[in-house]
Amino acid sequence: MKPSGFIVKVLQLMETIMVRHGVMLVGATCTGKTKIYEILRKALMQLHKEGIENYQYKPIQLIKLNPKSVAMNDLYGYVNVMTNEWSDGIVAKIVRDSVAEVTDNKRWMMFDGPVDAIWIENLNTVLDDNKMLCLSNGQRIKLP
Repeated sequence: MKPSGFIVKVLQLMETIMVRHGVMLVGATCTGKTKIYEILRKALMQLHKEGIENYQYKPIQLIKLNPKSVAMNDLYGYVNVMTNEWSDGIVAKIVRDSVAEVTDNKRWMMFDGPVDAIWIENLNTVLDDNKMLCLSNGQRIKLP
């Protein structure tokens, strides 16, 4: 019996996650992108709950945000020109918290919204093999 197209997409996402640390699900609205990763997340957590040992089968915290809903300064952070002090943005805070996490659990950060050249540009070094978030103040946060 051949699996449905939907199940094939869930399996393809799993295979991609196994070899890459960053993935983009791109497609038209209402094509099942959200359901694909939600089902995969639930399946991986259920396998962990059942005691099956595997690096991928861990509790997964889902952090979801719409990058188009906030200004770039609020998303990544900014330097206050009056005080010359740096303020972390949402992404910088989430990444710092994730890196400081001492558990073995996984964190999935979902940028749920239309892809935009402005906010995606800052994620290039996170998604490539460097696995590093580069902030505009020169700080670099290395992901494990």
